[in-house]
Amino acid sequence: MSTIEALKPAGKAAVVIYMPYYGKNKQSWLPYAISLYSQGALEGNREVQGGEAIPFVASWYVSKLPSELTRCRLQFDGQAELSYEVTLSNSEFIDYLIDVIMNFKSSHFTDFPRSFYRKLLRFE
Repeated sequence: MSTIEALKPAGKAAVVIYMPYYGKNKQSWLPYAISLYSQGALEGNREVQGGEAIPFVASWYVSKLPSELTRCRLQFDGQAELSYEVTLSNSEFIDYLIDVIMNFKSSHFTDFPRSFYRKLLRFE
């Protein structure tokens, strides 16, 4: 079973401080994204157009406030030389986790959005 399928929504106190950062379309997903964030890790597969998906493990330091910084590390295919890190605010990172959950609900595939990879690989 996927960790996303097993997510329980975070409590109201944890969610309330993040609410102002997201539009109405994402607020219903926020309790689940905060719950996922509090786990500090996620396993998934990066879809590759025309090729096989590449497994990854994402891990990050968990803190409580939306404006605090999170360093997220992704390691692809279990290979140390395929590790990348990005530092962003908790509110921005949780926005990406909302996208992960929304994508999973529609495709049953655990992956970050393209915009996250552009930031991770410093293309933006």
